[in-house]
Amino acid sequence: MPIQKDMRKIDSSNQTDHVRKGLAIPERLSRQTLDRWAKKWTGFQTLAVAMLVPLISLALLLRAQPILTVKPLRELLFGTSWHPLKHAFGFYPFIMGTLWVTFTSMIIAVPPSLLTAIYLAEYAPQGMRAIIKPLIDLLAGIPSVVYGVWGVLTVVPLIRNYIAPSLDRWLSFVPFFRSDNPTGYSVLAGGVVLAVMVFPIIIAVAEEVVHAVPQGLREASLALGATRWQTIKYVTLRKALAGVVAAIALGFSRAFGETMAVMMVVGNVPQAPSSILDSAYPLTALIANNYGEMMSIPMYDAALLGAALFLMLVVLLFNITSRLVLVRLLHQF
Repeated sequence: MPIQKDMRKIDSSNQTDHVRKGLAIPERLSRQTLDRWAKKWTGFQTLAVAMLVPLISLALLLRAQPILTVKPLRELLFGTSWHPLKHAFGFYPFIMGTLWVTFTSMIIAVPPSLLTAIYLAEYAPQGMRAIIKPLIDLLAGIPSVVYGVWGVLTVVPLIRNYIAPSLDRWLSFVPFFRSDNPTGYSVLAGGVVLAVMVFPIIIAVAEEVVHAVPQGLREASLALGATRWQTIKYVTLRKALAGVVAAIALGFSRAFGETMAVMMVVGNVPQAPSSILDSAYPLTALIANNYGEMMSIPMYDAALLGAALFLMLVVLLFNITSRLVLVRLLHQF
């Protein structure tokens, strides 16, 4: 009897093992199948996202094709006359307005952003860093129209009443600071508003890059007798240079494509600025102000979409160039 019971236990255990093995095989196949489907699905989603850029560019190119076939590209890019009723579509004043506002904002934004990032990464106590970083990140979540209203109510009167008269009195011999625009709606106003808008982008990326530099490099520099600032200047920033360039590139792209806030404070006068106190009319403001209106004018729709295509190509070219610079810097350092 005990032998029969033992034989029954062995048979039951063997059956159980066979059942488990039988259940495990389809389960393993099912997991492999799910894994293959997950790989294909995620790959498809990645490809779809990557294809958005060429698809958007193709759509803009097709819509801008009518004016590109009629007007030479040189005439569109360097023409100074904008009279849609006369079929004159010169983008030069708008291109120059975009460049003036963008570079003014970057000149204002980059130095304080980098110094803030260095302080947060190298000098600030942990408690202060935990308080200041969320406040700076909060700037990125404010709608652009709020920045525009702030610019109209604060920045424009400040430039009109104080900054422009002071520059005219003390620096009128410098062409960049001389203007007869009394309104305050100017390149400088757009640059200040854009600078505030790109602060959180540059600060966040630069601070993370500087903070990620290995602590051993700092300790080695300090052990050799360097001061803390010398360590930051010659070791930390040199190691983090590629990331700092990436932060500036992201800020430039953000400033170059901004619409609402800039449109509210630059004056929207179709002229090529010669001073930071002159009014301007960026391409983004041109598209936002006029698209959907007067579409019965021949070529007007194609001209505005041609401006949108030019904006996208410039941002794409700048991003590719900055990427190549980053790769070169990473190989160098």
